[in-house]
Amino acid sequence: MVQEIRPNEPQYSCVILIESITGNEDEEIVTFGVSAEAAKSQAQQLLTSTYRCSTADLERLMQKARIEAIAPWCSPSN
Repeated sequence: MVQEIRPNEPQYSCVILIESITGNEDEEIVTFGVSAEAAKSQAQQLLTSTYRCSTADLERLMQKARIEAIAPWCSPSN
Protein backbone atom coordinates (compact mmCIF):
# COMPACT_ATOMS: atom_id res chain seq x y z
CA MET A 1 0.00 0.00 0.00
CA VAL A 2 1.41 3.39 -0.99
CA GLN A 3 0.19 6.57 0.61
CA GLU A 4 0.90 10.14 -0.43
CA ILE A 5 1.26 13.20 1.78
CA ARG A 6 -1.27 15.81 0.67
CA PRO A 7 -0.42 19.50 0.81
CA ASN A 8 -2.44 21.82 3.04
CA GLU A 9 -3.99 18.98 5.06
CA PRO A 10 -2.99 17.87 8.53
CA GLN A 11 -1.06 14.62 8.42
CA TYR A 12 -0.37 12.02 11.07
CA SER A 13 1.84 8.96 10.97
CA CYS A 14 1.39 5.68 12.79
CA VAL A 15 4.55 3.62 13.27
CA ILE A 16 4.25 0.02 14.44
CA LEU A 17 7.09 -2.37 15.15
CA ILE A 18 6.17 -5.76 13.69
CA GLU A 19 9.16 -7.82 14.80
CA SER A 20 6.87 -10.13 16.76
CA ILE A 21 5.15 -11.05 13.49
CA THR A 22 8.10 -11.19 11.08
CA GLY A 23 11.00 -12.07 13.35
CA ASN A 24 13.01 -9.13 11.99
CA GLU A 25 13.78 -6.81 14.91
CA ASP A 26 14.20 -3.77 12.65
CA GLU A 27 10.94 -4.16 10.73
CA GLU A 28 8.12 -1.66 11.10
CA ILE A 29 5.16 -0.36 9.14
CA VAL A 30 4.23 3.29 8.76
CA THR A 31 0.81 4.56 7.72
CA PHE A 32 -0.52 8.08 7.27
CA GLY A 33 -3.86 9.82 7.76
CA VAL A 34 -5.52 13.22 8.06
CA SER A 35 -6.16 12.45 11.73
CA ALA A 36 -4.55 10.25 14.36
CA GLU A 37 -7.55 7.91 14.12
CA ALA A 38 -7.27 7.70 10.32
CA ALA A 39 -3.59 6.78 10.54
CA LYS A 40 -4.39 4.18 13.19
CA SER A 41 -7.22 2.75 11.10
CA GLN A 42 -4.93 2.47 8.05
CA ALA A 43 -2.41 0.56 10.19
CA GLN A 44 -5.06 -1.83 11.49
CA GLN A 45 -6.28 -2.51 7.94
CA LEU A 46 -2.74 -3.17 6.74
CA LEU A 47 -1.98 -5.51 9.64
CA THR A 48 -5.19 -7.43 9.04
CA SER A 49 -4.92 -7.71 5.25
CA THR A 50 -1.17 -8.27 4.90
CA TYR A 51 -0.20 -10.07 8.09
CA ARG A 52 -3.55 -11.69 9.00
CA CYS A 53 -3.33 -10.38 12.56
CA SER A 54 -5.90 -11.57 15.06
CA THR A 55 -7.82 -9.14 17.24
CA ALA A 56 -5.50 -9.91 20.16
CA ASP A 57 -2.42 -9.29 17.98
CA LEU A 58 -3.89 -6.00 16.75
CA GLU A 59 -4.58 -4.80 20.28
CA ARG A 60 -1.07 -5.72 21.43
CA LEU A 61 0.62 -4.03 18.47
CA MET A 62 -1.56 -0.92 18.60
CA GLN A 63 -0.76 -0.41 22.30
CA LYS A 64 2.88 0.04 21.29
CA ALA A 65 2.13 2.14 18.18
CA ARG A 66 3.64 5.60 17.90
CA ILE A 67 1.18 8.11 16.42
CA GLU A 68 2.54 11.57 15.68
CA ALA A 69 1.66 14.71 13.76
CA ILE A 70 3.93 15.23 10.78
CA ALA A 71 5.62 18.61 10.76
CA PRO A 72 4.50 21.05 8.03
CA TRP A 73 8.00 21.00 6.48
CA CYS A 74 7.43 17.36 5.52
CA SER A 75 4.58 18.30 3.19
CA PRO A 76 5.42 18.78 -0.47
CA SER A 77 5.08 22.31 -1.78
CA ASN A 78 2.67 23.22 -4.56
